[in-house]
Amino acid sequence: MSTETRKLDRVVIRFAGDSGDGMQLTGDRFTSEAAAFGNDLATQPNFPAEIRAPQGTLPGVSSFQLHFADYDILTPGDRPDVLVAMNPAALKANVVDLPDGGILIVNTDEFSKRNLTKVGYDSNPLEDDSLERFQVHKVAMATLTIGALEETGLGKKDAERAKNMFALGLLSWMYHRPTEGTERFLREKFAKKPDIAEANVLAFRAGFYYGETTEAFAVTYEVAPAKLNVGTYRQITGNTATAYGIVAAAQLSKLPVVLGTYPITPASDILHELSKHKNFDITTVQAEDEIAGIGIALGASYGGAIGVTSTSGPGIALKSETIGLGVMTELPLLVIDVQRGGPSTGLPTKTEQADLLQAMFGRNGESPVPIVAPQSPSDCFDAVVDATRIALKYRTPVLFLSDGAIANGSEPWMIPDVETLPDLTVEFATDPENFQPYSRDPETLARPWAVPGTPGLQHRIGGLEKQDITGNISYDPENHDKMVRLRQAKIDGIEVPDVVVDDPDGNAKVLVVGWGSSYGPIGAAARRVRKLGLPVAHAHLRHLNPFPKNLGDVLKSYEKVIVPEMNLGQLALLLRAKYLVDAVSYTKVQGLPFKAEELQDVLADVIKGVSA
Repeated sequence: MSTETRKLDRVVIRFAGDSGDGMQLTGDRFTSEAAAFGNDLATQPNFPAEIRAPQGTLPGVSSFQLHFADYDILTPGDRPDVLVAMNPAALKANVVDLPDGGILIVNTDEFSKRNLTKVGYDSNPLEDDSLERFQVHKVAMATLTIGALEETGLGKKDAERAKNMFALGLLSWMYHRPTEGTERFLREKFAKKPDIAEANVLAFRAGFYYGETTEAFAVTYEVAPAKLNVGTYRQITGNTATAYGIVAAAQLSKLPVVLGTYPITPASDILHELSKHKNFDITTVQAEDEIAGIGIALGASYGGAIGVTSTSGPGIALKSETIGLGVMTELPLLVIDVQRGGPSTGLPTKTEQADLLQAMFGRNGESPVPIVAPQSPSDCFDAVVDATRIALKYRTPVLFLSDGAIANGSEPWMIPDVETLPDLTVEFATDPENFQPYSRDPETLARPWAVPGTPGLQHRIGGLEKQDITGNISYDPENHDKMVRLRQAKIDGIEVPDVVVDDPDGNAKVLVVGWGSSYGPIGAAARRVRKLGLPVAHAHLRHLNPFPKNLGDVLKSYEKVIVPEMNLGQLALLLRAKYLVDAVSYTKVQGLPFKAEELQDVLADVIKGVSA
């Protein structure tokens, strides 16, 4: 039987299984295949917080969603076109998102009575009519994998573990993906265990050949490469891009970097990546706790390095006093907060934008700090370089607000021309004549950065209030008032670019404002409502403190402002307070990113209401 090939412009695939089934690896490899082929792409991993939830249960389901296309896309997709379910728990947890007519590929070997009962199925959904609205393909993946590996001599249990590669091979055949890169990856990954490497390659090929020879799949699909800007691209996650940005900042400033940190989900990969780059004068220290981590970083800044600490919301709470010390000592310090669901320990593997007010105000006294937020995984590189620029130029801690969706998601990143990156060179104080530790640059209000040991530049440092100019300890009321206002004026005066508004026709009455990872869903929703003939403008904020100087005028030039956030309206609160605009807040705190379709409905309703 000949197989029909259909051309598509985009596809969303979700791999779902038990947390031990290797869904993250499977999804990542398919993503690499799509990237190598030249598609634009965006990914969304979703995995449990438990190290090992009970096998076959709903809390143990892990999934990986990939959206790839022949045009520029902004999100990992709202709903999967294809769902690969490795067991009943994966099916039950994810089938609700599969649209009518969607493709469902199921590993039938796991649909035993015991596994069905474990997740609350009264009958086998593969045998009743509950899945009739989908295109269901039943594949005995474990059985077929074990059969394909029979000659390798591997035990049944070890052979079955390769079933995720069988699934990857089948999907690679269905979507005409290149296979050489995956085979090479598997041999490199398991180089110390060549028998395991060969087993995974054989399972991958078995899945590919199964699709080629079975008559169950009458159609395959092609998604052409995307027409991206000319350049060299690589697939990158937000955490990796953040780490690379820190390495770049070190080179641009000609300063060493010291990362003092404590492992925490979802920020730990920044430590893992930076620890590989000692050759770029990067020192990483895994401290005994969050407080020690930031203490190491601030101490490094005092010594003339770029001090960096990385964490999530719970760690920011512990680091707050030392951030305040950085404000008082006026030293550069990069504080990376990869936000997750809270409060307290909250939802470690889920995403949220709930730390904005903590970043703004979560310290005692008047302790202003700049806040920079990337909008996507690849944007983390430029955003963290910009955050480092601010820290070095203005001698201040900077809060860098990433989040779980950005940190773990991936997309193509065009490797920048080094010549286009900013010069971050720093001039340290060296002249002892008339040196005063709290004199200020008239343009930036930054104080001198005097490296300990520089002859003649001995000065007092610490957390007690400083006397203006001399830096001596001072309890004088007028001096305290002056120093508080100076520190605030320094932050208020930071140079940040004007906000850019995407308003193609220039006749929109509604402006949607976002920050952080809401960029993709808002942008995709705006595209959709414009196709419906409803004009809408979109502005996205990288700099949250200080705000861009033109933001007030922008907000007041539209009849209605709507602010979608994965919190209870924190940016909306700040915009209302500062600019006295009646910003409409649309919020979601489910540990999941916005879907473009839900924002499309919200925007359409607001636009129609304004136009009525």
